Amino acid sequence: MTDLKAQAQTLRELHTGEMLVLPNVWDAASAEIVAEAGFPVIATASNAISAMLGYPDGEGAPWREMFAAAGRIARAVTLPVTVDAEAGYGLPPAELVDRLLELGAVGCNLEDTDHRAGGLTDAQAHADWLAAVRAAADDTGIPLVINARIDVFLPSSQIQADARLPEAIRRGHLYQAAGADCLYPIALRDKQSLTTLITDLPAPINANTSESLDLPALRTLGAARVSYGPQLYRAALATLKTTLPKLHP
Repeated sequence: MTDLKAQAQTLRELHTGEMLVLPNVWDAASAEIVAEAGFPVIATASNAISAMLGYPDGEGAPWREMFAAAGRIARAVTLPVTVDAEAGYGLPPAELVDRLLELGAVGCNLEDTDHRAGGLTDAQAHADWLAAVRAAADDTGIPLVINARIDVFLPSSQIQADARLPEAIRRGHLYQAAGADCLYPIALRDKQSLTTLITDLPAPINANTSESLDLPALRTLGAARVSYGPQLYRAALATLKTTLPKLHP
């Protein structure tokens, strides 16, 4: 637990300095490669892990299999590990925290998509749930780093385009007040909207790269953290796909 506490504190501190870049991993081998490349944190990608296990994204995989895969990743490295825990798999907050710490994680992504009903979870209800996760983590003495994913910019959110930015800001304030350490407006690729979020929300912001938002641009805007989801997993599969034809006689 002492090591986990130190790793959690390290992960938290990395959100306040130089922009934290997270090349998301899907297994022990990819985690080792990211660690050897000098990145300070290992972040999992639920989309990639689900695909690797043969399940659809969006809590299509049993949580036990997802956490078992994350545990193998954590055991392969000595760095802080943050796990994409999707929407929490329906686990009670205290059990979710215990499971994450047990596998060796010191951070997690928690998203506000309602995978059963579709669309988004009610903002206040999700904030209350995040507060319960925060309280459960605090009770352990491990300052688990919660990255609250705001899914309003995904087509599946069912939020009208002109309402997405104000809704993201509203949810961001609620989630930060509930104890989230970082806010993640996934799929937001508009520079002006991202600038507004970074300005209006005092919490560190997790961003994604795009054609118009490369790493230097995100650094200039003030993004605290950048993640890549399943992009590297898909790139690895693309390399395999282009290599295989060369092996035919």
